[in-house]
Amino acid sequence: MVMTMNFNFIKREPPLQRITHMLRFRSALTGSLLALALGCSSETQSNESMPEEKAVSKEDGSLVIFSGRSEDSVGALFEMFEQQSGVELTVHYDKTPAMAERLHTEGAQSPADVFLAQDSGYLGALADADLLQTLPEGLADRVIDGMVAPDNHWVATSGRMRVLVYSPERVPESELPATLWELTETSYRVGWAPSNSSFQTHVSALRATWGDEKTRDWLGKMAQLNPSVYPKNSPQVNGVSKAEIDIGWVNHYYLHRLKAQDPSLKAANYHFTTDGDEGNLMMLSGVAMTRATQRATTAESFMAFLLSDEAQQFFTEKGYEYPTVQGIARHPDLPPAMSGRLDVDQEKLADVGKTVEMLRDLKLQ
Repeated sequence: MVMTMNFNFIKREPPLQRITHMLRFRSALTGSLLALALGCSSETQSNESMPEEKAVSKEDGSLVIFSGRSEDSVGALFEMFEQQSGVELTVHYDKTPAMAERLHTEGAQSPADVFLAQDSGYLGALADADLLQTLPEGLADRVIDGMVAPDNHWVATSGRMRVLVYSPERVPESELPATLWELTETSYRVGWAPSNSSFQTHVSALRATWGDEKTRDWLGKMAQLNPSVYPKNSPQVNGVSKAEIDIGWVNHYYLHRLKAQDPSLKAANYHFTTDGDEGNLMMLSGVAMTRATQRATTAESFMAFLLSDEAQQFFTEKGYEYPTVQGIARHPDLPPAMSGRLDVDQEKLADVGKTVEMLRDLKLQ
């Protein structure tokens, strides 16, 4: 196939307790989540369960969402669903790896009914760990081909192209690399975000296409450039505009969102000019129903809402993302999804554990 927000937080557990929990994880998530606990424990939530929520054993007009997407990105959309359906949402926001860690630890005792992920790799890992249900029949009928997991455990809600964000004032477009590999040869100041789930999923894609040896070599060569390390994508865009760096490695929509807030932002997006290049990956945000849910009918209605015309238009008009449902026009500021983008088997992106192990081995985490 072609590839391509804060309330109800819970106390954070001490790092040692989190590590104890993670030692029980299955291999699909062990590497990535252990890395998170050791390197990013200050940004993750605890695995404290919420039995008062799980005591509900029937449809009760409420729903618990684990969201790896920020409240800034999807909070307004969730409010729309509440207003239209009368269903009360309890949303737990955190980074996708942290939310995946929590769901994996809680297992059948998790309060989560639905998991919304920033990137598909962690959805695949959760499916491998048997923590997600198969999609209800007919739910994804209107979705574009290739936007549903091969095992039918999750469906894509929006797409984002991976791009370089750069300074047109300091970097002539003609001097940008034709391929992702050639980025290792740049003399310009580079930024990246190794702890970000999009970064990790893209590296998983590189491992699937290049193999581990070449991917490790590329990461090592990039590290020799002494790239500035950022926690996520948007600071890289601002970093380019403020001349902290010349080039960043990000998802396309951050530039559009920040420019909508500040038209004077001095940055531009760049797609690699080589068809099928490993840098031209479409990332998929996706949604799944947890195996722990006792509100399957309500969960299905929420997932169907995310695939409705209204929600899909929200993703592209407010979020500058690519819709995944047939017949929805993309935002006019977005270029067409590239015909020369990277073709990656979605199942390969689930191997985020080994990806994070590699990043740790290279001391990039």
